[in-house]
Amino acid sequence: MNIHVKNNIFWVGKRDWEVEHFHGKEFKMQRGTSYNSYLIREEKNVLIDTVDFRFRSDFVKNLSEEIDVKNIDAIVINHAEEDHAGALAELMALIPGTPIYCTANGVDSINGHHHHPEWNFKVVSTGDSLDIGNGKKLIFVETPMLHWPDSMMTYMTEDAVLFSNDAFGQHYCDEHLFNDEVDQQELFDQCQRYFSNILTPFARLVTAKIHEILGFNLPLSMIATSHGVVWRDNPVQIVERYLAWAADYQEDRITLFYDAMSSNTRMMADAIAQGIRETDPRVAVKVYNLSTHDKNEIITSCFRSKGILVGSSTMNNVMMPKVAGMLEEITGLRFRNKRASAFGSFGWTGGAVDRVATRLQDAGFEMAIALKIKWRPDLSSLEACREHGRRIAREWALSPVPAADSAAAKIAAAAPVSSRDDGMTEAERSGSQKMICTVCQWVYDPYEGETGQKAASGTPWEAVPDDFLCPGCSLGKSVFDPYEG
Repeated sequence: MNIHVKNNIFWVGKRDWEVEHFHGKEFKMQRGTSYNSYLIREEKNVLIDTVDFRFRSDFVKNLSEEIDVKNIDAIVINHAEEDHAGALAELMALIPGTPIYCTANGVDSINGHHHHPEWNFKVVSTGDSLDIGNGKKLIFVETPMLHWPDSMMTYMTEDAVLFSNDAFGQHYCDEHLFNDEVDQQELFDQCQRYFSNILTPFARLVTAKIHEILGFNLPLSMIATSHGVVWRDNPVQIVERYLAWAADYQEDRITLFYDAMSSNTRMMADAIAQGIRETDPRVAVKVYNLSTHDKNEIITSCFRSKGILVGSSTMNNVMMPKVAGMLEEITGLRFRNKRASAFGSFGWTGGAVDRVATRLQDAGFEMAIALKIKWRPDLSSLEACREHGRRIAREWALSPVPAADSAAAKIAAAAPVSSRDDGMTEAERSGSQKMICTVCQWVYDPYEGETGQKAASGTPWEAVPDDFLCPGCSLGKSVFDPYEG
């Protein structure tokens, strides 16, 4: 089966309605995907890309019904991942001498997947071309790291079609091939999901490469992607979206996500979100439980946000494993122009929040003060969470917000504020050396003291009674060392 794209260009790809994951299990697909392969039938017959490895036999069989494969004069591989070039070995077994046009990195990648160094590789660079007859050429444009080192695009003159590889695509399967035939909300949701989860780390390269291609001043009638729709109706619209998304994109949105062993951290998340909403109703506030929500939806929301709040209860004095995994992924995505804050509940000690805050700072976020609550939040603690949300809303506002309601301000002023959230500078707080338990990492702060053990607020460590027991692990003063954090 083929679909006519334009003039002598035909889609000969494969729809995959059932696929659920990409990149192992890391990207969850919501609408399936397509593997787009194109057959050009000019004086020379040229195949651009193949399909996923799982459909290699069906692809070759179906292609053989469209054309005697021995009449294929050239194969262009824009990208060597198995969802693009997975059927190459099966096809080359029938036409072993057919030239394969790809980048130098493409040769390495294709051989790495298929182990056929004897194939007839034709290495191309940006600006190289292939005359396909009838006054038409294919012009090659290298696009390294969008999103692999071997990636390139191919432009067909006269017909003005850009075979764009992964750029401008989306994991989206539909009976229709063209962008003007499908549900527009679904389409652009999947475009943004694809960009934010896969291409965000390369945003700077996206901008530079798009401007390079636009600098060629080539007419553009269609963008034929490797996944999803072919852009025939105003194809520039997706180019403009990419330029916006690649430019340190943010909306007036704040995303909170968390994981917890009980409902304590969830209660904090809800209260913080309430504080943000009541202070600045213009902000879209999204709250996700990391254990139950689609991870890629959360990442997409983070990409759209001006700031994120990450919550974790403390387990073994570190953050919850799913939170750690998500922060590792977010670090790799290299988001820019975003703020962050950490929060969470704890019982014995609160090490998770400190670790979350450090990881977010390492990932390049502009940090706001963190918030800890011990045990299950009571009414005053929940008000402290709401006030934290109010403060976040004011500090992260994209434009001035109205002054806080006076009654709410009075309540907030009367509410106890958790760890380090009292508005004082470190110089004002540091009456003497803080001490840390080397066993459970609980920190004694002289400013706060430990009134339950005859250590009033302001009591230096030297004056703490000798029978003092660590609230975290019940060991004595001998296990404490000076805290340098």
